[in-house]
Amino acid sequence: MKRSIFVALFSMTCVPMCIAKSQPNIVMMFADDLGRYASAYGDPNIPSPNDIIKTPIFDRIAREGARFDNAFISAPSCTPSRGALATGRHFFRNGSHAQLHHPWAGSEIDPISKIKGIAEQLRDSGYHIGHTYKIHIDERLIGGKTCIYDAAGRAINDFSENVSRALDKETEKKKIFEQVRDNFRAFLAKRKPGQPFYYSFHPTNTHRSWEKGSGKALWNLDPEALKGKLDPCLPDVPEIREDFADYLGEAMAFDAACGVIIEELEKLGELDNTVVAISGDHGAPGFPRGKCNTCDFGARVLLGMRWPAHIESGKVIKTPVSLVDMTPTFLAAAEVPALPEMDGDSLLKALAKSGSEESLRGWVLIGREVHAQPARAGNLPYPVRSLRTRDFLYTINFKPDRWPAGDPTSLPEGQSPSPADWQKNTYAGYADFDASPTKAWLVGNSTNSIVAEAWRLGIEKRPGEELYDLKKDPYQLRNIADDPAYKEQKQALHKQVITILEKGNDPRLDNDAFDHPPYLLAAKAKKGAKKLTKQATGNGDR
Repeated sequence: MKRSIFVALFSMTCVPMCIAKSQPNIVMMFADDLGRYASAYGDPNIPSPNDIIKTPIFDRIAREGARFDNAFISAPSCTPSRGALATGRHFFRNGSHAQLHHPWAGSEIDPISKIKGIAEQLRDSGYHIGHTYKIHIDERLIGGKTCIYDAAGRAINDFSENVSRALDKETEKKKIFEQVRDNFRAFLAKRKPGQPFYYSFHPTNTHRSWEKGSGKALWNLDPEALKGKLDPCLPDVPEIREDFADYLGEAMAFDAACGVIIEELEKLGELDNTVVAISGDHGAPGFPRGKCNTCDFGARVLLGMRWPAHIESGKVIKTPVSLVDMTPTFLAAAEVPALPEMDGDSLLKALAKSGSEESLRGWVLIGREVHAQPARAGNLPYPVRSLRTRDFLYTINFKPDRWPAGDPTSLPEGQSPSPADWQKNTYAGYADFDASPTKAWLVGNSTNSIVAEAWRLGIEKRPGEELYDLKKDPYQLRNIADDPAYKEQKQALHKQVITILEKGNDPRLDNDAFDHPPYLLAAKAKKGAKKLTKQATGNGDR
């Protein structure tokens, strides 16, 4: 009897430590609102913002590991994107977490309550779990409140504002990065000897707002160097070039912060035994067709991974992959079985030296429902499902009568947005399009012919179906859904999308369930512009 008790106790205390000898650490560095922007993506044959940005840390991870050229999120909105990352499931399968701020009405059980996130799975396998900065999903999915490590400071989240206001800007930068370091060290201090760890680093500095002119002032990014390099859906004018340069500066701050964590891993002698991944939760905020959109500009993100023992250095993956693949990939690295209900696939086989992209699924599903709740009358969502393959982007806009960027105004009756509202108050109008200097410029110049393309693609109502031939139209500017030459291709892609949605029991197919409680919250009375402005300008709160 005593021997049995001893064996049981030995098993309970020793197994995690025994597993730890073979399990790697896992570090996920995940930027807020950061699309596919890193100097590693620069291509002399394809002018882009990646020609002027400098991201030495991401470039190193890509050079010593793998770079994904076509990585996509599950939904171009914070909560559903992060929920899908944590669960390895398509966003619409995560109950309340299919929508921003995970709203849920009534007494019906929220499906997310029964879903186990990767943090919980790794903790059960003996991992030390930690998370710093933005959450935006149920704390249980990151391991609980005790797993939050940000007591050393949160200044990185308002990076440009904090540094711009400092007299000694370089010293202020160093202070902020030391906070990043101290938060990571506080996490490591709670780790048991030899215990593998899973650490999530999620700063919000690339989320609006940021300081106007900070790209040049803090990072020496000349806005005029972006001339001829912006996405074709953006008017190539000084105001928008400056706005985008400021955004790229925030991306450089994120990259530098990632470098602090890499430094600490090297000091520990554990970098090579750590699966390192760097990515973002969706495309650029405050630009037409960016955040909240399922085209490449809104849904494609940077992704680099490093793990020398299992990922071939210099590997470049061009096949589309989804961030729902990250959870099964991390679990495979930790030798923890993935849950059978996951939609993602492990990427490790393709990343090995002998690996081939043929082992990859070859397509990704992207979609969205509610982002900003008051964006449309009645809090109604803008439901979209898109299939991105190597050669095509196919989209179903389930409710083409609704405004994709939100109703033209959300202010109380009789009030009209001012130029300042368009720049600072996201909820003034088109509320699924973040307030920004770019948004203000577009509205102020809406009758100018140079704005027509951006307005059509980013703000105007859309047809029920969209189809883009990526070989002929890589920026997805010309919708060929009604072209007879593509009839069979469109039908095949439509069938594939519906099959995926049916398999996953998408609530959108169930009598438009996302348009009703428990998914939809009853619309509240309109709030004043002042309160809306306060909500809209909080960094990371949307």
